[in-house]
Amino acid sequence: MRAARGRRQPASSVPCPTPRLLHGRALRSQADLISTTAALRATMLDMAVKPGAEPYESTGGDVGVLLCHGFTGSPASMRPWGQHLSESGFAVSAPRLPGHGTTWQEMNDTTWHDWYATVDDALTNLTKQCSSVVVGGLSMGACLALRLAEERPHDVAGLVLVNPAVASENKQLLLIPVLYRFVPSSPGIGNDIKRSGGDEIGYDRTPLRALNSMTQLWKLTRADLPKVTAPLLLFRSAVDHVVDPSSARIILAKVSSRQATETLLHDSFHVATLDNDAPRIFDDSVAFIRRITDE
Repeated sequence: MRAARGRRQPASSVPCPTPRLLHGRALRSQADLISTTAALRATMLDMAVKPGAEPYESTGGDVGVLLCHGFTGSPASMRPWGQHLSESGFAVSAPRLPGHGTTWQEMNDTTWHDWYATVDDALTNLTKQCSSVVVGGLSMGACLALRLAEERPHDVAGLVLVNPAVASENKQLLLIPVLYRFVPSSPGIGNDIKRSGGDEIGYDRTPLRALNSMTQLWKLTRADLPKVTAPLLLFRSAVDHVVDPSSARIILAKVSSRQATETLLHDSFHVATLDNDAPRIFDDSVAFIRRITDE
């Protein structure tokens, strides 16, 4: 599971931070302050982004598509999909989530609030350019897409979810709220790809503090799934070594979308956007977006 917004400044030239908004509200709590401070600290460290992990963006037509990568991954997992969408006439934004594409240690200084703020900003930018926006995502990125649809239903025209993660039947996750305080990381979960040569440019370690934060995002998103009314296309790999089928079942059972379709992928593992079934995901998502936006 798994943006750089503008050119990053050297640490010495980063302006003094001022209060910001999270989810449309002023900073009010200590948790908000901690989250914002972590994001600022990550920016000031100016960590080098791994080659290939840069955000992808393409201006284009009247319909925009926001693509959200997964936990510990990078925009590399979204780039081929984004390029296909761009060639099909859509404006595309695939931001790099804070703490991703650099080091797992940096990611441990970020939380789901930082990741959500990035896709929230990207959605706002697309709505300024396009008449309608569809949001797609892989794994945790699909969870962020659902959260956007819950919080901003009038701005999300549709959802394309690939192996979405909002829950897990892995009982070991119950230990994370305690374990992360003593153990910084565990073995990585990246590059679960059946096709040889695929690389989502992720981490070989899983940052546990960040993982704990992701489970908090899962809980909030699950509780608000009935708020999702946007048409939904869900792709699920029959064999996935990262996300179990419980997430797809929960999503399809709880959303209020009148159109909700699941497509089973038989020749791909978790990172299906870089796997053997990628062409089907790309073609079906183009058809879905055109149908729901009358493009």
